[in-house]
Formats: sequence, C-alpha cells, structure tokens
Amino acid sequence: MSWFESLILGLVQGLTEFLPVSSSAHLRLTAAFSGWEDPGAAFTAITQIGTEAAVLIYFRKDIGRIISTWTRSLTDKSLRGDPDARMGWLVIVGSIPIGVLGVTLKDQIEGPFRDLRITASMLIGMGIVLGIADRLAARDENSGRHRAPKQRKDLQDLGVRDGLIYGVCQAMALIPGVSRSGATISGGLFMGYKREAAARYSFLLAIPAVLASGLFELKDATEGGHVSWGPTIFATVIAFAVGYAVIAWFMKFISTKSFMPFVWYRIALGIVIIVLVGMGVLSPHAAESAG
Repeated sequence: MSWFESLILGLVQGLTEFLPVSSSAHLRLTAAFSGWEDPGAAFTAITQIGTEAAVLIYFRKDIGRIISTWTRSLTDKSLRGDPDARMGWLVIVGSIPIGVLGVTLKDQIEGPFRDLRITASMLIGMGIVLGIADRLAARDENSGRHRAPKQRKDLQDLGVRDGLIYGVCQAMALIPGVSRSGATISGGLFMGYKREAAARYSFLLAIPAVLASGLFELKDATEGGHVSWGPTIFATVIAFAVGYAVIAWFMKFISTKSFMPFVWYRIALGIVIIVLVGMGVLSPHAAESAG
C-alpha cells in the first residue's frame, strides 16, 4: 500500500465510519474503483481504532462518568440503580452478539462477505430499512391537525431487551454495506427511541466491539507480518482527525434533519455497483493484497 492510498483510505474511513453509509463498504469500493488491492478486513479494523479514539475523546465526559459509576457499583449497592451504572451493563450486554458472531464468522467476514454484489445488496436493503425507520420517527415527532406529537424514548428508558436488540443490529454490520451506525440507529428508531438517543447509544455501543476487533487484528497482523505498518498507522491518524469532525457535525445534523439523504445515497450507490459489476467494469471479488 502506498502513502497516497493510505491517505485516501484514511479520509474515507474517517468520513464514513459514523455516517449510516458503511465505512467498510466505502473502503472496499474506493479500492475497487481506483484499481487498488482490497485493503482487507485487517486494515479496516485497525483504522477503526483511530475513529473509535475520536469517539472516546468526543464522549469523554459521558464515558468517564459511566466507567466510574459502573466500577463503583460493583461494590456499592446504592449505585446499582444509577443510570450510568446501568448504561455500563447495557453496553456490555449489547456487545455480546457482535463478539460471538465476529469470532464465529471471521472467515466469512474476511472472504465471501466482501463480494461487491453482497455489499450492493446490503447498501440498498439497509437503505430502505433506514428510510422506513426515519419516516416512522418523523411521523411521531411531527404533529398533525388531529394528532399531537408522540413522545419517543430516551436513553433512560433503555433496558436489557432493547440493549440486546441494539446489539443484534450492530452485529449485522459485520457484512460490508450494512453500516454499524445505520443498523443500530434504525433499530433504535424502530423501537421508538429519539434520533439523538439512538445515535448516542450506537456510538457508545461500538467502543468495546471496535477496539476489541482492532486489537485482535493488530495481534494477528503483528504475528503474520502482512500489514504495511507505516501507511496503516498514517491512515489511522487521518481517520481519527476526520472522524472527530464528522461526529461533531453528525450529532448536530440529526437533531433537526432527516436521514433520507443517506437513504437515497445508499440506494443509488448500490444500484451503480450492481450495474458496473453486471457490465464487467468491476470485479465482484476482492483483489488479494500483497501486504
């Protein structure tokens, strides 16, 4: 991998990780459109450490409070009903599905799931799901002539059942094209949560899964020696800087705007990929990386 490739891929990772458009799909597509080798699942997982570092810094007050309260609640029974202590447990519970499936489906994630036809199908399918979820949220939030706005749930209403459902939605993002934020936010909207609440929990829930995946791939890459370390670290730093700016923008965006621009973008991109693969312009299979 060249330094220029790592710059572009780092920008792509940072720009798309937190938007409901699938960062893994865009990394795969950027390489395919540019004629580069597929950066691979290991590169994706390692650069996600950079974007997740942006989450840790942006939500540092929330995260610090949750960790502190959760840790103290292990010995102090009076804190076990505290919302921050509950959130600590809910993040753990919600991380179980992706942890189990990530290990179980590791070979598929690094191989067959990276087929561009699957990516395109997921972009379109999950785009439609996000669109429906967005419309339901908009219907609840907007009053009509004969109907008052419906009150949607906040994070204080989150329980174990909803936490697990969020976790299952997040696990779907193991398939490129689904989008971690798109799947979890859609799940949250379907369960009746506010847009901001769904997005905030989505970001918090991603922390253990992304860091664990990145460190796991880091260990394998270190032992196998199949990663271009200089460009990969450079891409990770770029992804961190860009990702932080995107989080700040996205949290403001969703407080007043619809997800529909992302929906139409996903559907259009998926259709373009299907057409290009069908015409033989793009190969559906990833080119093997030489390291």
